[in-house]
Amino acid sequence: MDPRFKIAHREALIGVGLAIAHFIWWFGFAYGLGSRPVEEYTYILGFPDWFFYSCIVGFILICLTVIVLAKFVLKDVSFEEEGDEL
Repeated sequence: MDPRFKIAHREALIGVGLAIAHFIWWFGFAYGLGSRPVEEYTYILGFPDWFFYSCIVGFILICLTVIVLAKFVLKDVSFEEEGDEL
C-alpha cells in the first residue's frame, strides 16, 4: 500500500477531530450560556457572552489550531507517482 494513503488517512482523522472539537466548543457555549433568559445575558464588546465565546473566540481558537497543525503536524506529500519523472 502506498504510504501516502496512511498519511492521508491520519490527516483526515485529524481534520474530522478538529471539526468535532469545534462543534462541541460552539454547541457548549451557544446552548450552555445562550439558554438563559435574555435579561440575564452579559455582554462582551457589545455581543452577548454566549455569542462572543462560541462564535468569535471559537473561530479564532480553531484558526490558530489549524495554523499550528499545518505548520508542525501535517506533512507535505507529493502527488506525483514514484518513478514518474518529467
